Amino acid sequence: MANSKYEYVISFEVEDEIMLPNIIVVNIDGRDFSRFSEMHEFMKPNDKRALELMNDCAKTVSEQFPDIIFSYGFSNEYSFVFKKETKFYQRRASKIFSLIISYFSSVYVTKWKEFFPQTEMRFPPSFQSQVISCASMEVLQAYLAWRQRECHLSNQYNTCLWELIRNGKSGKEAEEILKGTHKQDKNELLYEGFNINYKEQEAIFRQGTCILKTEVQHIVKYNKDGSPVQRLRMKAIKVHSKNIASRSFWNDYLCLCRELGQFAEDVNKIKPDYVKSFLHGSKMMTSTWIVIRIDGCHFHRFSDVHEFEKPNDAQALNLMNSCAVGVLEEFRDIVFSYGVSDEYSFVLKKESLLYQRRSSEIVSAIVSLFSSMYTIKWKEFFPQKELKHVPYFDGRAVCYPTFEILLDYLAWRQVDCHINNQYNTCFWMLVKSGKSKIEAQNNLKGTQSQEKNELLTRLSGIIDYYNTLPLMFRRGSSVFWHMHDDEKMANRGNEPVRKCCKVVVEHCNIIEKSFWEAHPDILGEKLSCWKPLRCTFPSDSHHLTRRVTCCDCEVAKFARSDNLSPLEQPSTNCL
Repeated sequence: MANSKYEYVISFEVEDEIMLPNIIVVNIDGRDFSRFSEMHEFMKPNDKRALELMNDCAKTVSEQFPDIIFSYGFSNEYSFVFKKETKFYQRRASKIFSLIISYFSSVYVTKWKEFFPQTEMRFPPSFQSQVISCASMEVLQAYLAWRQRECHLSNQYNTCLWELIRNGKSGKEAEEILKGTHKQDKNELLYEGFNINYKEQEAIFRQGTCILKTEVQHIVKYNKDGSPVQRLRMKAIKVHSKNIASRSFWNDYLCLCRELGQFAEDVNKIKPDYVKSFLHGSKMMTSTWIVIRIDGCHFHRFSDVHEFEKPNDAQALNLMNSCAVGVLEEFRDIVFSYGVSDEYSFVLKKESLLYQRRSSEIVSAIVSLFSSMYTIKWKEFFPQKELKHVPYFDGRAVCYPTFEILLDYLAWRQVDCHINNQYNTCFWMLVKSGKSKIEAQNNLKGTQSQEKNELLTRLSGIIDYYNTLPLMFRRGSSVFWHMHDDEKMANRGNEPVRKCCKVVVEHCNIIEKSFWEAHPDILGEKLSCWKPLRCTFPSDSHHLTRRVTCCDCEVAKFARSDNLSPLEQPSTNCL
């Protein structure tokens, strides 16, 4: 990220490293999956295809991230256990759970047709996730025992519920019949009322599914005489067990003992204090602006594989914008978002109580939905290109205590957009002119904004070339709710005109006070006391947007600190 006077906002980001020797578990759970299952007509109480889809996604996640050594899932949830000594993304909780949930969501969409070839996906699936920090093997054992017990109890209850409904009871009547019943009561109801022996139900329903890694011999090459050369490698396999927290199950798989440790004894009863700790989630400070920033993971490689146009691919950026629009339409507490390249920042209103302000739930829900939408919408924006790699993103939540600091954060991101885009425009123009990438980097080393503009003019033969580029490249994209008159009502003569809201995408200068004065309804704050860093912008005749006039070449000059070195060398992975 580029340096600017706004960069102080980084200090509000909180470190969330999970310290050793804690064992990291990422739990993911379907968000509003009852609606999703109804819309896609899943079989009740269990749809085996839907469960196998979840299992296949979990297996793919385990193969993608080698540090995941064990996972357990049932219904629409999964828990991923990392090896004890993992250094995965420096053990930062937000990075870990957002990457896992994002990858899982994208894989779910890509694999949908394998399991539901005759069913169109009607809306994007999304999940929530959190990190469970297990201080010891005893805690991990209790967690796994708790989740498998939940699998059994929920499946037994749902089996009874849907048998009653199928035999003529209403939903409320069935719930009333089951109220206060114990496990044995439900077993007797199933056997005597419906001739079902619960213990003979498929293991995938009663016990859930484990994905674990075991060592297998793998042929890496052949000798000249034709004999194979084999090496041990880890392979993810699916297994079912009636007690995944037992010592006997754990000891059957050496990789689990080696990477995590052994269970000292079997769990007979789960301590309530353990369960309470698993349900705990940190909350963001009240009456502060919450910003969720998501960022593409390995998007440099992703853009190369999919042959995105350099330095900017308009369709890729429009795909990002379309996903952001969908996120705003789903989460009405998001009042503004700003995106550039492969990142997006979503601003929640200050008084938001979304998910009781629990950071992991907010971040994971937004990252998951964004990832699903990106995968679903791919063909809409790239009809001639196959999606070769699963896109995924990481995310974090940051609280900004004042309106002024929030605006400085947004200004920081737009300054970053300008500096990165100007550099990348120069870099790729040099490469396309015949320079190697190293030569292009050396040519740009130490150059300032004006020198880059002169370079672009010389290479392109167009005066002030940079300011002829589309605003989306130079300013990024702002997505927000816009109040407008209902056109149908406006054509009905004397009837009062109704106001409507819609999400719009615009490419504005959000550093200038004039944008926020023109849209006071976005953040609902007055600007009378806001004193931004002082500057004077010359007028810009290029593509005026909403009365905002700004020469983008001046943005970096204005924002750059006086004591910064002249070196400006941002990354070259813009879309």
